Amino acid sequence: MKIAIIGTRGIPNHYGGFEQITEQLATGLVERGHSVTVYNSHNHPNVAKSWKGVSIQHCYDPEHMLGTAGQFVYDLNCIRHARKNNFDVWLFMGYTSSSVWHSFFPKNSIIVSNMDGMEWKRTKYAKTVQRFLKYAEKLAVKHSHFHIADSPAIKDYLDKKYSVNAKFIPYGAVLPAASEEETLRQYNLAKDDYFLLIARMEPENNVEMILDGFSASNCKKNFLVIGKTENKFGKRLVGKYGSDNRIKFLGAIFDQETVHALRANAQLYFHGHSVGGTNPSLLEAMASGSLIAAHDNIFNKAVLGNDAFYFDCAACVKALLEKTVCTETKKTFTRNNTEKIRQQYSWDKIIDAYENYFFECCQSAKNESYVSSKRWACK
Repeated sequence: MKIAIIGTRGIPNHYGGFEQITEQLATGLVERGHSVTVYNSHNHPNVAKSWKGVSIQHCYDPEHMLGTAGQFVYDLNCIRHARKNNFDVWLFMGYTSSSVWHSFFPKNSIIVSNMDGMEWKRTKYAKTVQRFLKYAEKLAVKHSHFHIADSPAIKDYLDKKYSVNAKFIPYGAVLPAASEEETLRQYNLAKDDYFLLIARMEPENNVEMILDGFSASNCKKNFLVIGKTENKFGKRLVGKYGSDNRIKFLGAIFDQETVHALRANAQLYFHGHSVGGTNPSLLEAMASGSLIAAHDNIFNKAVLGNDAFYFDCAACVKALLEKTVCTETKKTFTRNNTEKIRQQYSWDKIIDAYENYFFECCQSAKNESYVSSKRWACK
């Protein structure tokens, strides 16, 4: 197949979850013999025209000048360029700034949208923005031939609200090799001598709830926070907890070996995400063998089941931090979560699922005339 992936800042990953799955998916599909083009922002540090066999198309992205409005311009530029090529499948990663350009979607390609989470639930957005996101979600469902949900809860929502049959395909994770001692020395840390949180500084990730619980606790160990703090909410958090010398804001760290080592050696890893589907950072924590405390919601429970501690308030966080965890409990939780990565969330399985679904989409398009007549490359 000839596949275009649109809707990310580009690969290799220097930003977040959609970039990470695009990196893995694009290279995996190329290894399986497909032609894949990923659309990159012209601001991406990788300026090459290809990466690990993936064709890279850079498009002008004015986000650095226009803010959020620039994302709409960038997506339009990607779509207009992709129209000039004879792609079998267009895979949109998200819909926030792309679905409004549906009139530019080609009539001779299959449009597949990874629908992300319920973006309109994010509390960082004003009511007017939340209403727009609901509208953008509706457009994405209507003007895509097929839909992917990365969580059973998201699939259930889409199927019931829009009467579609979304395909559940989660994110994946890698079981990393241990290379931890140098990282611990670099950060002057010891195994099980600190707590850890990795997240974007956004209200729905419950960073403040977690740090409130820690601040109120009698813990002597440090609490490491990884994530950019340059936005308004992040700056407020740094100001609020600046007087607590146990809390260390480390900023964003993109080196995966470093992040793995920090996860693997934390006494307890906190995952506060409450909006969205299968979260990549949660899977990575599971793969690292972290003992996990997660926000109590349907998305996290669908992944972790009984193999984690849960919290929904600062007092719950405080209680968890002051709790003595049985060694056998930790071994059971981490062993079970590692096995889930191996059996359910390995990248090979995820890439296979995407490839098979694209073939199914091609077959349905031929049988049901979703797109204009065409000599399909996919059989």
